[in-house]
Amino acid sequence: MTSPAEIRFDTATPEEIAAFAGRIALILDHEGKLGPEARRLDRAARGAVARATEGKAWGKLKAGESLDLAYPAGIAAEALQLVKLPRKATVEEARKAGAAIGKSLGEAGALVLAGAHAQAAEISFGLALRAYDFDAYRSGDRTHKGAVTLSVTKPAAVAAAAQPLMALAEGVFFTRDLVNEPANVLTTDDFAARLAAMQELGLEVEILEEADLARLGMRALLGVGQGSESPSKVVVMQWNGGKKDEPPFALVGKGVVFDTGGISIKPAAGMEEMTMDMGGAGVVAGVMRTLALRRAKANVVGIVGLVENMPDGKAQRPGDIVKSMKGDTIEVINTDAEGRLVLADVLWYAQDRFKPSGMINLATLTGAIIIALGHDHAGVFSNDDALAGAFLAAAAREGEGAWRMPMGAPYDKLIKSRLADMKNTGGRPAGSITAAQFLRRFVKDETPWCHIDIAGVALPPAETALAPKGATGWGVMTLNRLIRDMLER
Repeated sequence: MTSPAEIRFDTATPEEIAAFAGRIALILDHEGKLGPEARRLDRAARGAVARATEGKAWGKLKAGESLDLAYPAGIAAEALQLVKLPRKATVEEARKAGAAIGKSLGEAGALVLAGAHAQAAEISFGLALRAYDFDAYRSGDRTHKGAVTLSVTKPAAVAAAAQPLMALAEGVFFTRDLVNEPANVLTTDDFAARLAAMQELGLEVEILEEADLARLGMRALLGVGQGSESPSKVVVMQWNGGKKDEPPFALVGKGVVFDTGGISIKPAAGMEEMTMDMGGAGVVAGVMRTLALRRAKANVVGIVGLVENMPDGKAQRPGDIVKSMKGDTIEVINTDAEGRLVLADVLWYAQDRFKPSGMINLATLTGAIIIALGHDHAGVFSNDDALAGAFLAAAAREGEGAWRMPMGAPYDKLIKSRLADMKNTGGRPAGSITAAQFLRRFVKDETPWCHIDIAGVALPPAETALAPKGATGWGVMTLNRLIRDMLER
């Protein structure tokens, strides 16, 4: 990945501003009123700032948007970027302003004149997120993005406020990297190794191999991966930053590193994007990384099931019946509805072993959720109004779209099997709901639970406000906020 080599906080002198050769970004309020620092820059740039803020283009900008002045006279900068941001900006507006700067960041770096703006730390966070670029496999146009200095009136205070945000950014980057990686690189072995490496951050990491999973009775999960050369695994990550006697909160992720659909093979068009089918596991990994980096005062366990769904002579067939760890039998109607089989066993394992205070699972589970909500909202399904409300509130505060979807007994008849306790798909009607209803059967009544279907938001077809085209890392910010608000009070 490529992101700013460094983000520093300092107070730039007039001489340093005039001599800076990269991109200078100036944060201005809606009216374009120039403070002392802006007036000095305007004089050095021969009135260019004042002329720009008096023009029609400035008046049309919304909060967080900007306009560029290329090679302004009188200063050394290659560009002067004027960013509109009110002094009482929201967090979302401040991040958007930072993202506007990060999107334009080049090798020469940037000097951001934020002065005494109350949201300077959030500006730096948005800048970091949008400057991300996954270029590991491009040989000709890889660009190193230069360092960024935020010139603020109180550098130490802003740096302290930004520290947990930079830990959060690293968690988002980790998730994006995982989702962007091709499946020939991010095998189940490689994925597990990357998670094991986080032990150096203080996480406890345990890898359960196929023999362990068979001994535990995870036949639903193992059935999905039996047609692949890559071994199925479950990785358990524990962060114990809270009180010793407190049960952990559990995060569970679907980690299908590549999904052809198995014997029920997918159409060729778009199959290359099925490298993102481990997006739920990627989000769980990014959250756990963030919690460790910021030393969160909470007990959280993250568990991911890592498998690959391939067609092969040993692959699971439509019509097969498998027994879950819980003991329920499942008729496999469609081998492309494999993620719920993985989650069924991992959800039960999480509850059986850890007795969590609550549980959230994430998965790129259904195309049906994209039909329902598009690429702007994840679908939220829950058995607990309080947990669902807390999750939706956290998502709203972080600017990540989420929408609660219905559940209920009437949908159970769609997954009723003639031969087994249930079947793994109910067909096209209410496809995302029946998938959630399936998972609900593997959640104990006493466990508050949310299922988050992130199929539409993990790898949208276009760039977003805080991410270039590609993996977004959706959910890391929301879950970090939820854990902070709910468990670290």
